[in-house]
Amino acid sequence: MVTFLPSRPGRLADVPAFARGIGGAESNVACTLARAGHPTRWISRVGADGFGDHLVRTIAAAGVDTSAVQRDPYRPTGVYFRTDGERATSADGAPAEEGGTGARPGPQPEPSAEPPAGTTAEVAYYRAGSAASAMSPRTVDLGAAFAGRVLHLTGITPALSGDCLALLRTLTARRHGRHRPLVSFDVNYRVALWRDQAADPGPAVLLELARGCDLVFVGEDEAEAAWGVTGGPEAIRAALPEPDVLVVKQGATGAVAFVRDQGSTPQTEPGQEPAPNPAPDRTVYAPGLRVEVVAHVGAGDAFAAGFLSATLRGLPLRQRLRHGHLLAAAALTVPGDLAEPPARAHADRLAALSPDEWGTLRLGPGWTTEKANAT
Repeated sequence: MVTFLPSRPGRLADVPAFARGIGGAESNVACTLARAGHPTRWISRVGADGFGDHLVRTIAAAGVDTSAVQRDPYRPTGVYFRTDGERATSADGAPAEEGGTGARPGPQPEPSAEPPAGTTAEVAYYRAGSAASAMSPRTVDLGAAFAGRVLHLTGITPALSGDCLALLRTLTARRHGRHRPLVSFDVNYRVALWRDQAADPGPAVLLELARGCDLVFVGEDEAEAAWGVTGGPEAIRAALPEPDVLVVKQGATGAVAFVRDQGSTPQTEPGQEPAPNPAPDRTVYAPGLRVEVVAHVGAGDAFAAGFLSATLRGLPLRQRLRHGHLLAAAALTVPGDLAEPPARAHADRLAALSPDEWGTLRLGPGWTTEKANAT
């Protein structure tokens, strides 16, 4: 979708102008992976309008294959406006730590670049009746969706319409004998998108979909807001034992990954309780980084892209988490949703730092193009 970012801090009612950009969790991940050197395809539906032209052109310019994007002559391209601040995940508007990206705020580059701590962004979505909301198992090329090594989905798409939910259920269904890629799912719980979905309450839908996936990303704050799960990452894993890999993001603290051998845990059908006494996990933790935050936008998507990039490269689990933190730091140090990722050799060098060096690393604006120093 097309994103409009404020020209200065303030309420939506008070901001005089907005800068046009691109947004959307799935396209953010696709663009970041493409810029990191991976062949990537984005499958979606946009309007046959100027915003759709801008969206497809910009995503293609990042190196993403947009040949499977459909143009809808009757429905518009979705847009949203937002103010500076952190994204809310709870019904009362409490701020999230931007998807639990594991970035610890460092000194701010200038006082006006970052809203006061705890400030919650105003977000106005205009996606009801959009072209993307018409995606369904009938309109999407399922062969293209299953053709890659990884199929990345988020919890935003099923909130758009009943047809979109049916599509996600099709893509996450486990059917014996059918080849499918590694299915990755970022929970991305957005309260505002689910408010009008009384027939399919968001928390239950997101848990159902997550249970059908191989790799799941969820923030600790999201798990509490959506599912009422408290008690830390282990409690979240107990509530969601099905995925082979579960990444729990803990905001400024870091991220924990739980990995289970494939086939060691029976899969559950929708509505069933998790299997009792699942096989033990291998658990890896990677602390976050100190970052001079410019804007809390797109960092959760960048974390997912970094983890997926390292997964595609076959890197060890700790390196996958660290690459997630690094790409999240890249997103946090620019004003929009997308940042230029560091060169692969640069990122690999930082991801290989000793625990002490990693713990003292500080990253600020421009770090992806300059030699970052551990201090």
